[in-house]
Amino acid sequence: MAKFVVAGKADCPFYAEAERLADTLQRSLPNFRAHKICVLPDEWEGWLDGTCSKNGWKHEESPLVWRELVEQGGKGLLLGGLSDFLNHCQDYYGVSSDVNPDMMLSVAAENLETQIKLLQEEQDHLNLVKPIHVWITGAASHTSRILIPNLLSAEIFPKAPAVSLHLLDLDENEEELQRLREETQSLALSMLRRVTVHTDPQQAFREADVIVLLDDTNGGRRGEGEEEEEEKQEVKSVCNRYREFSRLIDAKANKQVKVIVSGDSHVNLRCSLLVEGAHSIDSHQFVAVATQLENEARAVVAEKLGVRPTEVTEVIVWGNISGLSYIDLQRAKVFNFQGPIKGPAFFPQPISRILPDRKWLETNLQDLVRRRRDAVTSRTGQAASASAASGILRVLKAWHAGGGPDEIMSAGVHCSGLFNLRDDIIFSVPVTFEGGKWSMVLDVTVGDGLMRRLELCADELWREKQHELESQGEKRD
Repeated sequence: MAKFVVAGKADCPFYAEAERLADTLQRSLPNFRAHKICVLPDEWEGWLDGTCSKNGWKHEESPLVWRELVEQGGKGLLLGGLSDFLNHCQDYYGVSSDVNPDMMLSVAAENLETQIKLLQEEQDHLNLVKPIHVWITGAASHTSRILIPNLLSAEIFPKAPAVSLHLLDLDENEEELQRLREETQSLALSMLRRVTVHTDPQQAFREADVIVLLDDTNGGRRGEGEEEEEEKQEVKSVCNRYREFSRLIDAKANKQVKVIVSGDSHVNLRCSLLVEGAHSIDSHQFVAVATQLENEARAVVAEKLGVRPTEVTEVIVWGNISGLSYIDLQRAKVFNFQGPIKGPAFFPQPISRILPDRKWLETNLQDLVRRRRDAVTSRTGQAASASAASGILRVLKAWHAGGGPDEIMSAGVHCSGLFNLRDDIIFSVPVTFEGGKWSMVLDVTVGDGLMRRLELCADELWREKQHELESQGEKRD
């Protein structure tokens, strides 16, 4: 079986002649197959460069003809242009083209008209389907590259017919973002409508339905010889960026936009700046991701109990996600624990009964989780990208698809009046997602000991905000 590919510009008479010859051979020879690729004139040069670069070919004109060698396990065999194709057909099949130039010009005009109509029909169809607009900032980060392939799925956006993805990165050049755009398009994901790239903040968040902010600071992970003042300047720069983001979200995003802040440093503070600056958007539309820290705690507990991390549920993270926080196991459960009491795989046991050691819960657990995070960042210089992406996806899935009242996770949210704490901070608490909204889990016990810990976390968050305000020449009581 001989399979040929004939590609060319829609308005090219030489492509029209090659196309007609391929059709003639396909009708008369049972073992001859031809696939035709008709490209609009303004897209031809880019398409040709990309195809030749991918296959290691050199060709500069229309048409481009090659033979597929898939059955032999090899890449396509380049024939060349029209004259090469004509010579091949004459030598191997004894067939040549006898069409006059005027007819080929007419066929080329018809090809162009047909391609324009097909493009218009496709655009009309796409216009009938309103996509969901997803913006990612810090788009060139490792977390973003892991996030994107998993983000564009019906599992995350079950009610969205399509996704328009917008990639914004103010620290990378446009060439790097264009490569990321091409990589994303090459995934050929069915939900992806289009990908746009941006390096100008004034373009950001137009018609945004979902915003995932990955811009971060290096926190405390600085090399030897780096000064504290340099770190302060970096934090100030990122906070200024988030103040600008808040104004742009307020002005350009849809009012029901869902905003997710992730990262390894000042997560609560960055989310708080967005809430304060986006005055026209409900504070319940902003969430700081705590699931990464929660997952690290589940892994520590699982190792202690000899089970898998997925078999530990309802671990609560209170407080400052990237600072002073408290891991609470009062509601936590474990499945498949091989203890004195056993049950079926779906039978959960309260961890508070299995681990009655208060010292381990109050001190060792907190230290082990902190060391686990420090170990990851010391090896990589940044938070674990895969874990961060997983946490974002978990929040998005619950927020859009609905986690239900039984799926509890930790999230940094604006919970005004919580336990008489300050109402101008973002605080990590246990929440559930249902009907596109989050609700705080209220059936938790906050005794005197836990209350003191929450106050310490809140005080640290307040000090972070005071430092940021002072850097801006402001101060609050």
